[in-house]
Amino acid sequence: MSGLDGDSWGRLIYLALLGSVIAFWFFVQNRQTLGKTLQQAMAWVLIFIGVIAVVGLWDDIRTTVRPSLGTVTDSGAIEVPRARDGHFYLTLRINGTPIEFMVDTGASQMVLSEGDAKRAGIDTGDLAFVGRAMTANGEVRTAPVRLDSVALGPVEERDFYAAVNGGDMGVSLLGMSYLQRWERIEITGRALVLER
Repeated sequence: MSGLDGDSWGRLIYLALLGSVIAFWFFVQNRQTLGKTLQQAMAWVLIFIGVIAVVGLWDDIRTTVRPSLGTVTDSGAIEVPRARDGHFYLTLRINGTPIEFMVDTGASQMVLSEGDAKRAGIDTGDLAFVGRAMTANGEVRTAPVRLDSVALGPVEERDFYAAVNGGDMGVSLLGMSYLQRWERIEITGRALVLER
């Protein structure tokens, strides 16, 4: 289990203080009826624990709602279900680290967010953001990178060139520089199929 960073400790302390203030307020308001106060306090504690659980498990919940892992068919093709938002999401192993991508046939290359690049072991502080790309949010700077390995299911690419986006990007994009390496790409009403 990884340790908490400074922001996580700050949020935890803030939530603990907020819970203490709420508990103190309930106690002061209802000191005449202490039994009822304790019942209300327990209800708030359970709500508080529930909120913490949802925040802590948000990535797992999101993955369940929006499936991102493809399945390998008998023929060796990879089939990816369409997510509820209409997009296709794939989890690739970048330098051995699972990274979620949104399939974007309008993107010319694979583009990693800075956060995903860091998770994949890339030192983003040493990157040269010399490229430019147009996005829905305007022009952003990009930096070229070489990835040691890019794997989807049993298929692995070595020494793959991609870009890191210097702007704010919620999810990394899987563009044509990767997709064109597959022999067949088919998008049906409910699934994306990649086949070699």
